[in-house]
Amino acid sequence: MALVSPEGRPVCLMELSGLAFAVWMFICLCGPLDGYPNGKIREVCSSMMPHHGSSPQLSPEHIITVNGTEFKPGDRIEVNLSGPDFEGFFIQARDAEHLDSPAVGSFILADQRLSQLLTCGHTKNSAVSHTSKAKKKYVKVYWIAPGDAPKHVQFLATVVKKYKTFWVKIPGAIVSQPNAPSPTMPLHRTSETVSASHPISYLTKPFNASGCGNKKFCIRNPSSCDPESASCFFLSFRQEKSSVLIEMSGPSEGYLAFALSHDQWMGGDDAYVCVNEDHHVSVSTAYLKGRSPPVLNSENALEDVSWRLADGVLQCSFRRNIHLTAHKGRFNLDASYYIFLADGEASEGGLIHKHHRQPLITSGMYNITGLPQDIGGSRSPRLIKAHGALMFVAWITTVSVGVIVARFFKPVWSHSFLFGKEMWFQVHRMLMLTTVMLTSISFVLPFIYRGGWSKQAGFHPYLGCTVMALAICQPLMAGFRPSPHAPRRQLFNWFHWSTGTTARILAVVTMFLGMDLPALDLSDPWDTYMMIGFVAWHVGIDVLLEIHSYCLIRKVEVIEDDRIQILQSLTSAEAEGHLFKQIVLTIYVCGNIVFLIAFLAAINQI
Repeated sequence: MALVSPEGRPVCLMELSGLAFAVWMFICLCGPLDGYPNGKIREVCSSMMPHHGSSPQLSPEHIITVNGTEFKPGDRIEVNLSGPDFEGFFIQARDAEHLDSPAVGSFILADQRLSQLLTCGHTKNSAVSHTSKAKKKYVKVYWIAPGDAPKHVQFLATVVKKYKTFWVKIPGAIVSQPNAPSPTMPLHRTSETVSASHPISYLTKPFNASGCGNKKFCIRNPSSCDPESASCFFLSFRQEKSSVLIEMSGPSEGYLAFALSHDQWMGGDDAYVCVNEDHHVSVSTAYLKGRSPPVLNSENALEDVSWRLADGVLQCSFRRNIHLTAHKGRFNLDASYYIFLADGEASEGGLIHKHHRQPLITSGMYNITGLPQDIGGSRSPRLIKAHGALMFVAWITTVSVGVIVARFFKPVWSHSFLFGKEMWFQVHRMLMLTTVMLTSISFVLPFIYRGGWSKQAGFHPYLGCTVMALAICQPLMAGFRPSPHAPRRQLFNWFHWSTGTTARILAVVTMFLGMDLPALDLSDPWDTYMMIGFVAWHVGIDVLLEIHSYCLIRKVEVIEDDRIQILQSLTSAEAEGHLFKQIVLTIYVCGNIVFLIAFLAAINQI
């Protein structure tokens, strides 16, 4: 059983041997303390900086007051911390003229349910912290002035409102010894936060592209966009002696991040994240491990941090040294890397979510401290672009025209020959073999890019494999085609038609699903409208030609009731209507080319 001593320290009532007691004390005092809600945060006694993976806030909301302005050694001063609801706190007294010096004096608790005593350095009970995450508005403690107290003492507090919303070293009241001489250094009496981390300031205007390619290395998306516009993602690096000034901006209500990588895959990367947390921006270094969310670092390797939120655009800038040997996971900036730029949503508390679309990735490796360049990037890898383009050519253009030719141009081109075969058959076969060839080439590209099967693409790869199998079955089946008058010819015709129709339907569905995948990142909902437009275009042409054929049949039925005469007249009527069909086919091919050009233009922009 454990109780709390009058000094606020837990004690054990069990009989322990000397060795066991020593081990117990070591575990209690030296165990991991990062981010613990129990307030045992002794390892940050000096910095007073929570290891919460984000930067402190500005303009504190809480105040520290005392019941007097003078003290003598041994005096007891009442210290009060108050403000809006907060979960955690950490209070110390320090030499007001040397705020980086160790804690001064000791404390006595007023309420052991809300606060506990901690020992910082060699001074027992020299700090006070919370006992739990329970919300509180007011904390009262007593400070005992030591015999060797400095002439001026200031109370500092770190306050945690929630995990990633906190203020560090909030300057409080100052008490002085009687007749103390004037301080040799200015005392912190303002409401500004005295942060143990590097100071944070506000940007007053958008970034600009001045100096891109000349004085600084820039990445812009879309290429050559103006960073002052609300639709431009901008990242720049400018070397200044042994450090690099980094600017990043883009349309985001959640977060912006960039990473340096040795390859074009997430994992093992040096990342930097700017997160919008309740209209304040925290800037953190991070480490990417596989495809998991980034692990934010508690140590602060960044200087001159600034940020701005305006009109839906998030801006942040900071400086870091080219070499950071003391910080694990940080890459040297004088080497070449692929550069990632991503954006996404962040929830309450600064928790960032997976980006909705593919990050921008540079096409090659670049040294940001080398020759300044002004480059763009792609949110879709080239192999994935080629995959989409080839599939679109195959299933929107060649297969569609091939089906129209086989269905409606037999009578028209039955007496025209090409390489010893009827023209309609040769055109149909050539287009279908082209479809199979393009589909086969396109099919292997994602596997080359991914290095295997993708588990992130939903049903798209499964349907794609089905389409590939059906596409291969069609020419194999055609190789065993019976003669026109063979008994099994009708069965072959039915299987040939049903397999081809199934493949076309599944191909369209697969393309619908593929257009929404982050790896391709087409403009939404433009891609959906384009596919709907193509389907409507194809169905419209098909219906038009069916109506035309039906009208010809009705015309023949009116002319002649004899069955043989009907067939003869039908052939004649179909031949007479070939001009109309050729015009429709020409229009259809031109329309397909327009859809193809629109799609290729779209994927070329990403």
